[in-house]
Amino acid sequence: MKYADFEEIMTPARMSRYLQACERNSRKAMTLYRKNLQLTQELFTVISCFEVAHRNAIDAKCTSVFRNDWLRDGASSGGIFDNAKCFLTKRNINDAIGNLTIYSHFRLVAELGFGFWRYMFAQNQFNATGRILLQIFPSKPTSTPILQYNNTYIFNQLAKLNEIRNRMAHHEPICFLPGKPVKNTAYTRQHYNLILQLFQWMQIDEGALLYGLDHINTLCDEIDKL
Repeated sequence: MKYADFEEIMTPARMSRYLQACERNSRKAMTLYRKNLQLTQELFTVISCFEVAHRNAIDAKCTSVFRNDWLRDGASSGGIFDNAKCFLTKRNINDAIGNLTIYSHFRLVAELGFGFWRYMFAQNQFNATGRILLQIFPSKPTSTPILQYNNTYIFNQLAKLNEIRNRMAHHEPICFLPGKPVKNTAYTRQHYNLILQLFQWMQIDEGALLYGLDHINTLCDEIDKL
């Protein structure tokens, strides 16, 4: 496809960053755009795998303590989330239940988004669940006086993944320095490495889990060399 046709479809405004990053080389700009789409697809897949593993680990831990239907029970009158500090959590659970045509606990777990599960490590929700959820990261480092690997630390790391996940969901590029039309994969590599680290802390063999799905470093290398 000629660049003029490509730009007409994608719009000049959208392509301007790619052109600037490629020093006005239209062929490279189209290649970079396509490589960014490939990279986005790969990273979204990896984040999706982490999201499922993360929420299932939380569910398994809470089920072992609070028994089945802990989410629905927790949002019911007298439940662990039935208080002013966990008001939004309770509402999110009840809204998700309302969206289900047929209720099951498994469907409810799947209905709740990544942001919901991230907030299980916010202080109020962490306290409401009995401060047990750090146990899903049995291999995380031991806290030191300088660096506390506590629920707040995990919450902030998950926030980083939620941010890049939302960025990709809104079709924003991940092949640039944040906020600049400069080709750079450091932002993506940092988040990718964070996912691998969290998998390791959960004692999940990320290499085996992502076998055949993960070509992120290869794509980043190709973008850097473009």
